[in-house]
Amino acid sequence: MATTSMPRLTSTFLAVAAAALLAGAAAPAVDAAIVDGLQVGFYNRSCPAAEEAVRDVISSEIAMDRTIAAGLIRIFFHDCFITGCDASILLDETPSGDVPEKESSANGFTLHGLRSIDVAKSTVESMCPRTVSCADILAFAARDAAVAAGIPFYEVAAGRRDGTRSNMDDLPGNMPTPSHQVPRMTELFTKRGLTQEDLVVLSGAHSIGGAHCFMFSNRIYGFSQGADIDPALDPAFAANLRRVCPPPKQGDDPQQSPKVSFDGRTSEKLDSTYYTEVLAARGLMSSDDALIKDPQTKPTVDLFAGDDALWQQKFAEAMQKLGAVDVLVGEQQGQIRRECRLVNKQSRQPAPSVPRLKKPRFPRFMPGSGFHGFF
Repeated sequence: MATTSMPRLTSTFLAVAAAALLAGAAAPAVDAAIVDGLQVGFYNRSCPAAEEAVRDVISSEIAMDRTIAAGLIRIFFHDCFITGCDASILLDETPSGDVPEKESSANGFTLHGLRSIDVAKSTVESMCPRTVSCADILAFAARDAAVAAGIPFYEVAAGRRDGTRSNMDDLPGNMPTPSHQVPRMTELFTKRGLTQEDLVVLSGAHSIGGAHCFMFSNRIYGFSQGADIDPALDPAFAANLRRVCPPPKQGDDPQQSPKVSFDGRTSEKLDSTYYTEVLAARGLMSSDDALIKDPQTKPTVDLFAGDDALWQQKFAEAMQKLGAVDVLVGEQQGQIRRECRLVNKQSRQPAPSVPRLKKPRFPRFMPGSGFHGFF
C-alpha cells in the first residue's frame, strides 16, 4: 500500500491551567496539542505486517472476551487525554519513582485489556524488534476494538513514540469525571484541542462497556435531601439499577461491586442507541444526562440518535483526532519501549546523589475519593 499522509491537523499548543482540587491540592498543569507528523502506513517498510499482527491479536482476544473492546477504547482515551498518546498509562513503574497513571483511582482495577496490549506488543516485537511503539500499538488496538464492535474500518496514522514519564498526580483536575457537567467537560476537551462536538461524539463510547455500581450509586441512593433517587432517571430504569446495586456501605470492596452496562439494549455494539437511551432518561452517569440538559449539546444528541451512520463516521474521525493529541514524533523524542510496562534501561545511569523516595502506592480505588475516569 502506498504511504499517504494523515489529514493535516492544526498544531496549536494549548496551555492548561489546573482548575480543580483534590485532597486540597491544586492539579498540575498539563500542556496539550494536536500534533502534525503522524502518517498512515508509517510501518510499511520497517514492519509491514505490524497492523495486521495487532489486528489478529485483538480479534482473538475479543473473540474470547467481548468486554475487552470497551476496555481498550477506554485505555486509549485515558492515555491520550492526560500527557498525550504516549503509552504512559501502560507503565508499571517510572525512572523517577513517581506512582504511574495506571494506579490512579481513575484507572486501577477498572482498566481492562492491558494483557491484550502485552500480547500484541510481544507478537510485534518477535517480528520487528525495537521498531513499533507501544503508543502506536495501543492506537491500532483501540481502532481494531472499535471495528470489532461495529464501527466501519478507519485508518490510523502512526509514528508515535513512547513516553518515559507517568504520574498519577496528573489526572485529578485534568480528566473528565462522571459528575462533570457540560461546561467543565467542554473546557477540558478544548484545552486538549478537542471540540464540544468531540465530547458528545466520544461520549458515545458508552454504547459498549459498563460501570461498577459505586460509580453511579449517588444517583440511586441518597441523591439529595428531598429525593433518594435522581429525578432525572427513568423510574423503571432506576428501580432496575437498585435491584442490581445494593446500597453502599462502609467497608465495601469496590472490586466486588456489580457492574452495569451503559447501554442495556445493544451493550456489545458501538451504535447510536446510546443517544436514544440518554434521551429516554436511561443514561447511567450524571455526565451522560448532562448532555441532554445542556442546550448546547442536546441538539447534537438528537442528531446522532436519529443517524447511526453519521455518528459512526464522526466517532472514527474523533478517534483519529484524539490519537494526535500531544504525541511524541521523531527520534529525538521518547523511545520505542521493548516492553510496554517498562521504560527501556539506559546503558549508563548515574546514581542520584540523594535516594528518591517513592510515593505510597494505592492498591485499589477507595470509595469516597471522589474521582474516577470519564469512560
